[in-house]
Amino acid sequence: MTYVFSFDHQHRLPLPEVKALVGSKAANIATMVNELGLPVPPGFTISTEACRAYLAHGWPDGLDAEIVAQMHALEEKVGRRFGNGVDPLLVSVRSGAPVSMPGMMETILNLGLNDSTTAGLAAASASEMFAANCRSRFEAQYCSVVGVDVVPADPWAQLRGAVEAVFRSWMGDKARSYRRKEGIPEDLGTGVTVQAMVFGNRSIDSGTGVLFTRNPATGENVLYGDVMFNAQGEDVVAGTHLTDPISCLDTRMPDVGRELREYSGRLERYHRDLCDIEFTIEHGKLWMLQVRVGKRSKAAALRIAKEMAEDPAFPLTREEAIRRVAAILAEPPTHVTARRTDLHALAIGLPASPGIASGEVATTPEAAVAAADAGRPVILVRSETSPDDVHGMARAKGILTSKGGFVSHAAVVARGWEIPAVVGAVSVVVEPDAIVVGGTRISVGKTISIDGTTGEVFEGAVGGEPTVVPEAAVLLGWARELGIPIEAPAATEAAVAGDAPAAREPASPDDVLRALLVKGFALPEQLATALGSTAGEMADIVDRLAADGLVEASAGSFRLTGDGKTVAAGLIEADTARWGLSEATAALDAFIVLDGQMKTTVTAWQMREVDGQQTFNDHSDAAYDAGVLADLGRLHDDARAWLEACMGGLPRLRTYLARLDLAARLAGEGDGTYVASPRVDSYHGVWFELHEDLILLAGRTRAAEVAAGRA
Repeated sequence: MTYVFSFDHQHRLPLPEVKALVGSKAANIATMVNELGLPVPPGFTISTEACRAYLAHGWPDGLDAEIVAQMHALEEKVGRRFGNGVDPLLVSVRSGAPVSMPGMMETILNLGLNDSTTAGLAAASASEMFAANCRSRFEAQYCSVVGVDVVPADPWAQLRGAVEAVFRSWMGDKARSYRRKEGIPEDLGTGVTVQAMVFGNRSIDSGTGVLFTRNPATGENVLYGDVMFNAQGEDVVAGTHLTDPISCLDTRMPDVGRELREYSGRLERYHRDLCDIEFTIEHGKLWMLQVRVGKRSKAAALRIAKEMAEDPAFPLTREEAIRRVAAILAEPPTHVTARRTDLHALAIGLPASPGIASGEVATTPEAAVAAADAGRPVILVRSETSPDDVHGMARAKGILTSKGGFVSHAAVVARGWEIPAVVGAVSVVVEPDAIVVGGTRISVGKTISIDGTTGEVFEGAVGGEPTVVPEAAVLLGWARELGIPIEAPAATEAAVAGDAPAAREPASPDDVLRALLVKGFALPEQLATALGSTAGEMADIVDRLAADGLVEASAGSFRLTGDGKTVAAGLIEADTARWGLSEATAALDAFIVLDGQMKTTVTAWQMREVDGQQTFNDHSDAAYDAGVLADLGRLHDDARAWLEACMGGLPRLRTYLARLDLAARLAGEGDGTYVASPRVDSYHGVWFELHEDLILLAGRTRAAEVAAGRA
């Protein structure tokens, strides 16, 4: 059996089988080498079969000999020797599973350095500083990944230790937890890619970068990305160093810029989609390191699909383009026209969710729903919002609050729904029949405008009505011509039903009463999602509860009556008595620690810092988003362990765990709505409900927790 394959090995297998053998990363590298002829640093991949054999029986017989043979072949290709003290060959060692598991396994760069090879690297590069920098990076990474205090001096021992560490990382806690969430089989194993290092930190005519073949925020057909000169890859993706736009290569390194443009075009046509590319420049020579299909905004997805299908030279048909974006076309995104600039703002708050909105003032969610039902645009103005306001928030054109910050309920929900919002406008006073903004009294029903990009609040209408992006109209026209139906996807409900615990007892009226106490308002479909049931079952239960006078219809949803709240509160008190007040209080205290991490993660998903200023995350930086999703994954691992411990005292908390598991998995698969969007059963939405439930179980109120700085 062969365990090790060079990048230029001709597998002569279908791509899925190649990915199963060597992993997705190596399969994409092989495509760049063998099918597109792009400049890729040479290397080899140790197969997933070797990983499985190692985990089952230890280091496989014959693997050492194959690695040595491949390393010698690699030495011949690059003209340097591994472990040589004159001009040493250094390598990177990376994991690569058949199914992408971002951040779940290990990577080591600059492997092969010891005292002798560091001196050789310094002499060959004429830079002791460069060699020392590579050595310090390597030792810190190696000790962390392999779990040793001292790096072995023998480069071959370093390589063996790194490969074993990557193999072991397949069974690491975070990888196993990720596979449970994602439904990835345990027996796949990971490939290990060993690749000759190229150094973006070698000189001023070296650099490293990440690019998209088109702008992933707008879809514009231009290269989009960042490059950093005299740096290594982690410097770019860490977000801690100042980078330059990719366009600077056209003037600073025009030959490299032309090459990169050509290679990007080849990759985009091969994958027939937007590509996310990592590259390094060493002494003016361009090296392509990795490629994958890139993430993009909804508006960008429409523009990219339309323009690719319109280009006769691009291998994408109109039918394929429509099917690619059908889910987006069901609810096409909008853009906002620019407002007048000659107006004086009455107040300025925090710009919590971008966009301009105008509408009549409503100070209760019920009034907002009534105005929306009558066809009138409305701005919901509250001191601060809570889950009880969500039905009104969903119908509002914009949201304005006098309290709260970027992580407040109003801010997070508005951004998730893409509703313009201004929060923390302290000069806004909310009265029952009016608001006072900067000393100006504006009655309920009168028009105001907010600019969620600047935080400004205006009296009257200022323009800026949203319009559907023009690409959507073109694609919908194509769909009609081709007879392709455009319907809202049913994936969410199907996924929830499919992930519901198989042996779960049917939902009871008590379950529904508790859920409505926590949620405030809900439709039967939302209750079904929360309780792992069906909308039909929930409708029957709600009807029975309504007949008993415990539930009533309000503003298009259902809520508890006064008697219903009393009964539901009694159910919570009984839960607390069974669990124990001290246990419930301890659970809430432990949750508060996790809640701080949750707020940080959600804020990072919705906003990011650019040049020292908070700005909205347009999700155009795939590396940044991947880092946030990795943070969410780590938080979920901690939350899962904590929640599993709590379920012994209160088994009904298992429902929250199932919902969090599903949201974490869908977010990790690339559906960013499952991070914080109120349109779906998102991680933040479930988390918020769990927090509310814990507050009730501990005999507290949210108002008291807010006042204490705990909510």
